[in-house]
Amino acid sequence: MSTVIELIEAGAKRLEDARVAFGHGTANAFDEAAWLVLWRLQLPLDGIDAVADTPVSQADAGKVAALLDERIATRKPAAYLTKEAWLQGVPFYVDERAIVPRSFIAELMADGSIDYWLGEHTQRVLDLCTGNGSLAVLAAMTYPEITVDAADLSVEALEVAAINVTRHQLDGRIKLVESDGLASLPGPYDLVLCNPPYVNSESMAALPAEYRAEPELALAGGDDGMDFVRRLFADAPSRMSEEAVLVLEIGNERDYFEAAFPQLEVVWLETSAGEDQVLLVTRAALLAGAGAR
Repeated sequence: MSTVIELIEAGAKRLEDARVAFGHGTANAFDEAAWLVLWRLQLPLDGIDAVADTPVSQADAGKVAALLDERIATRKPAAYLTKEAWLQGVPFYVDERAIVPRSFIAELMADGSIDYWLGEHTQRVLDLCTGNGSLAVLAAMTYPEITVDAADLSVEALEVAAINVTRHQLDGRIKLVESDGLASLPGPYDLVLCNPPYVNSESMAALPAEYRAEPELALAGGDDGMDFVRRLFADAPSRMSEEAVLVLEIGNERDYFEAAFPQLEVVWLETSAGEDQVLLVTRAALLAGAGAR
């Protein structure tokens, strides 16, 4: 009879040998195997040490093996198999209708990195490209006085977001809005959060299958990855209050961003992945000119 830790170690080797890609909540084979094994056995995901030596029946070991088989064969992110993902320790429902939540903006809200730009004037918040609604939920949790519009072009993604808004009992503070960019969002907003599609076409072509399992609409940003951002920066000032700021995630596309907006004054915010993933820009800076478009 196998133990939990033996199943995890064996699972990690299988994932490594199959060369699956990570990045949807885990960064390595061991953590991914631990997630799948503990979830399948209905054990606490944060209590591996307490259950490491627990025996696992042959039947349950077979269920674990089947789940690992599915992960390897389909190349779907583990979150799509378990229907759950976490940001800042908060659980969220997710399925193939929405991108797996992993935004570094969640970190910045949790550690207070953007609080300098906020204040009593911060009342209306927009989470644009909300996906499964995770940033909207975390914003409402972090700032108890605010209301949030959570917007997305994808009706299917908004269906997933609705599950999470209700799950966290925030229907009274979060409004879901179908919108193509800012088209259906008159504002004005005091804080705009946006994790947009920003992957450039060359990178899109090279993405592992796990990322291609996600909605392309949530990833692809055109030749240089900046198509959505250009529209956003052109439209945003008219939807922002005087002291408003926009927090934007652009992943590994800082070079493309700076080439597209060479004159724009922004503040790069430090995350666990470095200082080139997320930026903050004020309404005044956007009005001063977004540079080349």
